[in-house]
Amino acid sequence: MLLFKDLMWFFKLEKKSYGMGILVLVFVALINLFPPYAVRVIVDGISKENLSQGILLKWSLLLLFAGFLVYGLRYVWRLMIFGASARLARLLRKQLFSHFTFLSPQFYQEHRTGDLMAHATNDIQAIEMTAGLGVLTFIDSLTTGGLVVFSMAFFISWKLTLITLLPMPLMAWSTSYYGTLLHKRFHKAQAAFSDLNDKVLENISGVRVIKTFGEEEAEKEAFRMLSADVVEKNIAVAKVDALFDPTIQLIIGISFFLAIVFGARDVVDGQLTFGQLTQFTIYLGQFIWPMLAFGWLFNILERGRASYDRVESLLKINYQIFEREGVTDQLHSGPLTYQRASFTYPGARLPVLEEIDIFVPQGQTLGVVGKTGSGKTTLFRLLIREFDLSKGDLRIGKSSIYDVTLKALRTAIGYVPQDHFLFSASIAENIAFGKPSAIQEEIQAVAEIAAIDKDILRFDEQYSTLVGDRGVTLSGGQKQRISIARALLLEPEILILDDSLSAVDAKTEKAILQGLKAKRSQKTTLISSHRLSAIEHADLIIVLQNGKIAERGSHPELMAFDGWYAATYRSQQLESLIEEGGS
Repeated sequence: MLLFKDLMWFFKLEKKSYGMGILVLVFVALINLFPPYAVRVIVDGISKENLSQGILLKWSLLLLFAGFLVYGLRYVWRLMIFGASARLARLLRKQLFSHFTFLSPQFYQEHRTGDLMAHATNDIQAIEMTAGLGVLTFIDSLTTGGLVVFSMAFFISWKLTLITLLPMPLMAWSTSYYGTLLHKRFHKAQAAFSDLNDKVLENISGVRVIKTFGEEEAEKEAFRMLSADVVEKNIAVAKVDALFDPTIQLIIGISFFLAIVFGARDVVDGQLTFGQLTQFTIYLGQFIWPMLAFGWLFNILERGRASYDRVESLLKINYQIFEREGVTDQLHSGPLTYQRASFTYPGARLPVLEEIDIFVPQGQTLGVVGKTGSGKTTLFRLLIREFDLSKGDLRIGKSSIYDVTLKALRTAIGYVPQDHFLFSASIAENIAFGKPSAIQEEIQAVAEIAAIDKDILRFDEQYSTLVGDRGVTLSGGQKQRISIARALLLEPEILILDDSLSAVDAKTEKAILQGLKAKRSQKTTLISSHRLSAIEHADLIIVLQNGKIAERGSHPELMAFDGWYAATYRSQQLESLIEEGGS
């Protein structure tokens, strides 16, 4: 019942719907007391041989009216209660999705996608059932059960009622015990479902890799084992679930037996009429539903409790990136400055970046190079506040990036990451993702700069071509260039290309860089690359080694310095020459 207490905030929000639904439920329970009484009158009339055709017609019409009235009222309470529970599911999904969008990359490193999907589907569904079917069974079992017991005791025989209710404590104990078992097993079943969900998502996303390495059979076997584990854990839940109804039916059966034995004796002794005993047994039959519902309620509540705990634990995770008080929503353009910037990933001992000082005047291009793991991507992710600096500051113009809203900061920056992501939509929709109102001419213009326009026009559907899940129908180079076009459409003050030209050939790379130089002459561009030809045109190039700046300068200056940059550049030029068949 603690779950109802936790959901009280929502019940207050939907108090009109729940109030109306509960009121109608109580009214239905009251109306359902009438048919057994009508049967009692008819049976007593038959046994006393004084039942006329008129009396029989009157009670039959009253029974028919009661039936139609209950039919209409049941429609009303279903609409009220189940409609409110559906709105709870919508609200929780919205809260959860909104929460997901604000959480930092660290959260997604610690939580699997399959688990998060299970929370947003199965768990929300279980909570919705608690707020709908759970409320129904709780109110209906209390009102119907209470009214039936009161009618049996007050209008027929309190002694017979007491005798027939003797087995009920056994029912209370057994349903409570089953509920505890169900709670534990349902937790495990939900966890197993999350594992399966994650495996399916992983295999669909990585289907090309699986096929390339010929691991289809191994993955099918791994999926079979996970699927078998889900079945096993759900069967364990079902075994407990299956005990509820038989246990309740057995106890109700014992109550019927006691009612017939002791009720027949009272009829013989003249303490009850045939009609009263018939009415009593019908009431006892009506009492089966509240007892079944009460047992079912434990089942629903335990499932809902487990799911609500999981969802609540996610919603309680604090944002690691938050806005300070008094931030402005205006970011003025100007030079980009890293001031003694240092950063250490949460949980790590050693810093990834240390004492980084960089000044990039507005309109210039910064090239960032270095070995894998030197901190190039981290340098850019700090600028868009995926993480916050451990020490130092980052400034755009005269403002620290921590003094403006996240929306203002990220609107001013176009970021093309290494792991480019395309949505299951058309090419035009992917390019216009950040600017849905863009017209075709705007989309095509940025596609030309990104050197992807000619590729798109060769497709049958051209810009209306669907790219499939994560852009599965496109090559790596095509996906990269569509991602670049998507960033360019926003016309950002700062454009970040994080190793975003790695999958294109040298000729296409040159065309893209020339297009960027012409388009963005007054705006700042940051480029990281393993291929030094992509950044040799930059106004300033820095070489990162072990999180520190090892070399800095223009391309001619670094070549003259004859360090890591010069050696790597000459090596890459030699490789390129050999590939082209030169000598």
